[in-house]
Amino acid sequence: MHEEMTVAARRGVPALNLRQLIDANLYMPFPFRSNPHAAETAAGVGNWLSTWGLTDDPAVATMISRTRPAELAAFNSPTADPGLLQIMANQIAYQFIFDDQAEDTGLQRPGRLLPMLSESVRILRDGGPPDTPLGAALADLQRQVQERCTPAQAARWAWNSREYVHGLLYEAVAQTHPDAVGSGLCRSIRSLIAGIEPFHPLCEAEQPRELAPEELRHPVVRRLGRLSVDAAVWIADLFSAVKEQRAGGVINLALDYQRAHQCSLPEAVALAIRRINATISEFEELYAGIEPELSPSGVGYVEGMGGWIPGCYFWSRTVPRYAETAAVSAVP
Repeated sequence: MHEEMTVAARRGVPALNLRQLIDANLYMPFPFRSNPHAAETAAGVGNWLSTWGLTDDPAVATMISRTRPAELAAFNSPTADPGLLQIMANQIAYQFIFDDQAEDTGLQRPGRLLPMLSESVRILRDGGPPDTPLGAALADLQRQVQERCTPAQAARWAWNSREYVHGLLYEAVAQTHPDAVGSGLCRSIRSLIAGIEPFHPLCEAEQPRELAPEELRHPVVRRLGRLSVDAAVWIADLFSAVKEQRAGGVINLALDYQRAHQCSLPEAVALAIRRINATISEFEELYAGIEPELSPSGVGYVEGMGGWIPGCYFWSRTVPRYAETAAVSAVP
């Protein structure tokens, strides 16, 4: 299925479509890796979603088959043990469902999102009881995290997850007032709804020891976390730009460049790639400088965060959700 991933993009070959344009110009110094437990994790995701009734809707079941959450988890976390990988895959699947439902609900009236978001915040902040099947799945996911992580890691997971929930409301407001969304605001909202930072405590839980506060809060380590999130989600934006453009989406790096420069989508993708390449290069440089100062757990934590960069790239290239990318000409 992924044999084309084993060879780097052929430099110098003219790009005929957007996917080839991305492959030819994106700086990707990280090799393709996949967790050997991907298949059983995919089965576990299907069982977990079915338990909470989330795939009873055929449209949701189809969406999950087109997004392959276990595959994304396997690419992002190639060394995670089966238990932790299952939690990650369950969370990715949950966030895909939650994100799509929030987008549909808040598309015209952001206020309609409030009950849905309030339920999530109540569960994450207070451990309150759920009102809906989606809320029940979140409560169970929180239970899984609390059983696997230390109390401090679980608290960080809940905090980051609440930020993600709040970001969906900002996105809904932006979608209804697209003329007010400048580049800075677009990137700020995108960083919230990326949904990647809730996984950082799980990257920490993968390590043999909990990170010391001074290491976890080190300015360079925090910057590396920000860079890894931005690079990973912006890479996904390159491949999802066609889908988002057709759906009227606003919060997407490539589409943001297209609005700002009044250019074609291929030209906007090329501009976005330059930004991503600079972000990945900064990640490499900062990590090389601080790696000797980090504990073994600190090294593993940073590499876990960084794993989302190649993970999102290799997943985005072939996932059916973004198949339209290969059907659009790269010629401006």
